[in-house]
Amino acid sequence: MSDSKQQQLAHNQATQAQDQRALVPRVDVLEDETGITLLADLPGVAREQLDLKVEGETLQIEATVTPFAPEGLEAMYAEIRVPRYRRAFTLSRELDANRIEANLKDGVLKLRIPKQEHAQPRRIPIQVS
Repeated sequence: MSDSKQQQLAHNQATQAQDQRALVPRVDVLEDETGITLLADLPGVAREQLDLKVEGETLQIEATVTPFAPEGLEAMYAEIRVPRYRRAFTLSRELDANRIEANLKDGVLKLRIPKQEHAQPRRIPIQVS
């Protein structure tokens, strides 16, 4: 293989590796009797740039960051160099992935995942004989 082809291959591999890189958002997971709530920090993400999907037992969060710069100005220095978030979670079978509710507000994604009906606590009536 010629040097130019090797350089092109190395450049393509480096570009692909950079395209695959993503920031891992910080997430709080809260649980109550009826389900769990995930709070994910996604600053700079608009609703149109957020992709949520469930494949099998995996919940995937992917988002693209839009850097903020006032009109006519250009960033001379930026600490966020990877314009993408990516995080995945394995969902318990007791959670109902078909009833997930999602809300994005002020850079925080709130996901509510209820438990399956059979996994929720229930009161048992007591009969007097």
